Amino acid sequence: MSDEELAKDLGLLSALTIGIGTMIGAGIFVLPGIAAQEAGPAVVLSFVIGGMIALINALSVSELGTAMPKAGGAYYYINRALGPLFGSISGMGDWIGLAFASAFYSIGFGGYLADLLDGVVVSLPVLGTVSLLPTIALGPFTLNEIQIGAIIAGAVFVGVNYIGAKETGSIQTVIVTLLLGILTIFAVAGFFSFDWATVTAEGGLAPEGTGAILPGAALVFVSYLGYAKIATIGEELKNPGRNLPIAIVGSVVIVMTIYTILVGLLMGLIPHSEFFIEQAENAPMSYAAETVFDYEFAVVGFEIPILGIGVTSITIAALLATASSANASILASARINFAMGRDKIVTDWLNEIHPNYATPYRSIAVTGLMIIVFIIALGETVEILASAASVLHLVVYALINASLIVFRETDVPEYDPEFEVPLYPFTPIAGFVLSLALIYFMDPLATAISGLFVVFAVLWYFFYARTETDREGILTAYILDRSDEMPEPAVSAATAVKPIGDGESGPRVMVAIANPRTEQALITLGSAIAQAKGGSVLATHIVQVPDQTPLQKGAEQIDQISAESERLLADAEASAETFDADVETRTIVSHRSFEEVFDAAGTYDVDTVVMGWGRSTVGEGRVERPLDELTHDLPCDFVILDGEEVTADRILLPTAGGSGSEVSAAVARALQAEYGGEISLLHVVDDPDEREEGVAFLEEWAAEQGLEETTHIVDDTGNVGEAIERAAADHSLVILGATRRGVLSRLVRGSLVFDAATDLDVPVLLAEKESSRSLRERVLGERRD
Repeated sequence: MSDEELAKDLGLLSALTIGIGTMIGAGIFVLPGIAAQEAGPAVVLSFVIGGMIALINALSVSELGTAMPKAGGAYYYINRALGPLFGSISGMGDWIGLAFASAFYSIGFGGYLADLLDGVVVSLPVLGTVSLLPTIALGPFTLNEIQIGAIIAGAVFVGVNYIGAKETGSIQTVIVTLLLGILTIFAVAGFFSFDWATVTAEGGLAPEGTGAILPGAALVFVSYLGYAKIATIGEELKNPGRNLPIAIVGSVVIVMTIYTILVGLLMGLIPHSEFFIEQAENAPMSYAAETVFDYEFAVVGFEIPILGIGVTSITIAALLATASSANASILASARINFAMGRDKIVTDWLNEIHPNYATPYRSIAVTGLMIIVFIIALGETVEILASAASVLHLVVYALINASLIVFRETDVPEYDPEFEVPLYPFTPIAGFVLSLALIYFMDPLATAISGLFVVFAVLWYFFYARTETDREGILTAYILDRSDEMPEPAVSAATAVKPIGDGESGPRVMVAIANPRTEQALITLGSAIAQAKGGSVLATHIVQVPDQTPLQKGAEQIDQISAESERLLADAEASAETFDADVETRTIVSHRSFEEVFDAAGTYDVDTVVMGWGRSTVGEGRVERPLDELTHDLPCDFVILDGEEVTADRILLPTAGGSGSEVSAAVARALQAEYGGEISLLHVVDDPDEREEGVAFLEEWAAEQGLEETTHIVDDTGNVGEAIERAAADHSLVILGATRRGVLSRLVRGSLVFDAATDLDVPVLLAEKESSRSLRERVLGERRD
């Protein structure tokens, strides 16, 4: 069975609302009460300090996100830069941290649900009159009404994600818009009830001392975790070079402003001593609303109590906000597991896609189980849940900043961010130091629990992942490649953590299949290339649905889609196996098809893409879509077939040299090795006086490319198109290398060589090699001055 996945199209507003919706949940509706006990009115400064540290980290996440907008976000960056050991720490830290955060958000939901249902009872035949949220004894644990509500909420959130009704896009936008509207009304009404004397009474601005401000900042840092979730959906974001940094930085600034205003208002509405009351501790916004809305007004002779309306509105807003935060966190955790499974850090068993719901149901179920366990075991100490989530994420943020420095200092060719952090290297260094320093002020028990999970991640790497993955981090490769220059401890450490697994069987060759008529030819070509490279084949079927059809609706039709895809990909798998090539298959549902090929190539770290063109094109009718969408993909080689078969008994390979022709030569060698055909090299010169120079060029080029046993043809007419047409008459396949124009420019905008080649009576292969140019330059053929 093939693996199915959904490719989404999220805009800037959706990304902003995902970040804001995740951060503004329990951060404002639960934590102010607990944090005010810690720091008093000075807790406002705690929220500002936490926000400033988050903002520094957000700048680093933005740069990395525009360079590599991939599923998995932070994990992806750290694993690529620092290697799979730190990838294991960051991936599991982020995953488990999200489970802690989701449990915390669920507790917040349970607190406001208990407040809403306070005093509500039902009559049951056997049990008599009971509360809707009773206290329950569960083994050594006694679950209060808040924990019961949290367990119910957590189960619902997990179930919603399990069946695929994810809170993204327009639904998230509606929730956040409604939430901000209610909070705005509360802020305006609270302004007129604000009393400065309440702030300064009972010990002044810092009744617990100024030393409590930083521990308060450590506690409330969990309120700012949402911006990193935007990076986890960077792979699904339109125009990530522009939208990703705006969404990440913008969401932090917006939320920090909201926190500062609302928490400041709460300090003037609730005396410090009252934050130790259970309702004010667990549901401070509802508690404050009783003061803000404690009056009535008359309309046409009727008196309307605002207290009930106001408090209920705040409670509903709190339920929406905490639900939004928990749901978005569970959604992000599934993407992290997907990214780790792709790199063999965890077993891909976790990422099995449900046949009906098209969701990674096992990953979501395991995450849900952890959430329920955390609610039961730690639900009575909410600050432990919040602090544990913060510690694990702060470790991840420190590693993110270190990764950015590694990418910059090792000068990785494909690292080409569209946004760069200001004041480099001071900004990432500050982010690294401040993230680790804030852990010092965390609750010791939460720090110890988080530390145990970090130790578990390290042990997991050495006892499992190290023998499964072969992905070496950039830092490790950089040190080992310069072992003579590096200090011995650095070389020893890099060697000790280097992965030793077989990993993938060599480079991955992706074959994009859309048409049964060309399936055999493309698989034949991809398998031959994979065999020559000692790699594997990834057969993908990209199913395009109209823009008017939501992708969620496409998921509802997954059975019909799967039937077609399974048949197509099963044939492809059987064909590939005849070449003794390792093969895996995937179905992708997308609004785009042609563009999605490039997205998938980056997602699965593909070495070469084999796809069709002309009558066999993948999504030919979609090429008019803006080509800028393709500029964020990872680089790889492309081999494009114009034709319905590959007959390799006589191959014509025109060449003028250059890096692009290296792919053509590699494909020709692969086909010759598989079929034993003959290869003719064609070089065109401008006039007969240059024939000897042309002959010498072909001999030298053939030797460089390992094509010594070939026929050499030198055409002295100077007309490349006509020369190819004449020579092709005696051959069964023509392979064309890249010119100075990019592959998409030639396909979409046309070129003289390719126009002539498409009129040939024999199949044509068009090839382009990855290069050190940016992807925009490779794809569109543009060059920077």
